[in-house]
Amino acid sequence: MKKNNKMKKILTLALSLAMTLSLCACTGAGNSTTPKPSTANPSAGSGSGSQSQSDNSAQPPVSSGLLGDAGSDTVYSIGICNYVNDASLNQIYENIQTRLDELGKEKGVAFKIDYDNPEADSAVMNQIISNFKADKVDLMVGIATPVAVAMQAATEDTDIPVVFSAVSDPMAENVALVDSLEIPGGNITGTSDYLDTNSIMNLIFAVNPDVKKIGFLYDVGQDSSATPIAHAKEYLDAKGIAYVERTGTNAAEVAQAAQALVADGVDAVFTPTDNTIMKSYLGVYETFVDAGIPHYTGADSFALNGAFLGYGVDYANLGRETADMIAEILIDGKDPGTLAVKTFDNGTATINTETCAALNLNYDEIAQLFTSRNLCTKVQPITTAEEFGDLNG
Repeated sequence: MKKNNKMKKILTLALSLAMTLSLCACTGAGNSTTPKPSTANPSAGSGSGSQSQSDNSAQPPVSSGLLGDAGSDTVYSIGICNYVNDASLNQIYENIQTRLDELGKEKGVAFKIDYDNPEADSAVMNQIISNFKADKVDLMVGIATPVAVAMQAATEDTDIPVVFSAVSDPMAENVALVDSLEIPGGNITGTSDYLDTNSIMNLIFAVNPDVKKIGFLYDVGQDSSATPIAHAKEYLDAKGIAYVERTGTNAAEVAQAAQALVADGVDAVFTPTDNTIMKSYLGVYETFVDAGIPHYTGADSFALNGAFLGYGVDYANLGRETADMIAEILIDGKDPGTLAVKTFDNGTATINTETCAALNLNYDEIAQLFTSRNLCTKVQPITTAEEFGDLNG
């Protein structure tokens, strides 16, 4: 494993110990459903994670009972931690559940899911993972980079495999989850929502070839933002285009950063797959719309929440592919260290038609422009809502 994983492990254990005295205030009661004994791990417990509370809209539904073949004598226990209540990340979890239910029925096995969400609180996140470890789950799933890093550190002295999802750059120096995408090494693998930053920059200049200054809105503490922002700077430096950075770590700071970008006189704004900005986005998107500034982002969930454009992977498919990897490890006995990390086509551009009209842009013309120049493989419309489920009534 990577050398810096020792430090991660120490930090994880320290945070877990610090949470011991206040655990009752940070987590609720565990899942009361009693699972059947797991043949993969007979000592697997019932799970002590809790559904964290949030000021956001609806949390994703948590499965009750067992997924798959409820009558099977083979039950695999899985601990899933989602980093934050976010439309894209919630899609991943919901589709992991759906796909595991399908696979369980096909294979004649069942899955007992213990799910929790710390709402980006690192201390609570480490306690959740500690609970999974104490319950001896058969496998852990970490949705988003911070969770994956914490899970890897916490399981180094165990044989519990970890499958991550929505990790933008699992080989980044400050992340170091895997040795390579082809052969991850250790006891970890997963799916990546790697963002092709150059493609987003190309979209910006296709819509407005006369762009003079671009703003970056992100959280410097989000590992998923580091590489895309660096790539965006390289792209713009090569073109001689000015850029300005504004960052935030909470809703108030993000709102201030958005207002500052407007005052900076930027022609467009770029945000990667940044969970901090996503969590706060419903409260700031109108700042850019009112100023006539298109916001280009690294996920369709931003467009759902009001951004002009989201570009990236299909998060529903990402969840299903993550479930397939879980099944390969638990059912087929594959070694996660030799199971290649899955990456996906980043060719879908999702445009918010309401925001598009408010910016005096024509959706049909832009869609035709993108496809005629082969700037993306697919363009799809969306309207503003809090959750993807809202679009379906």
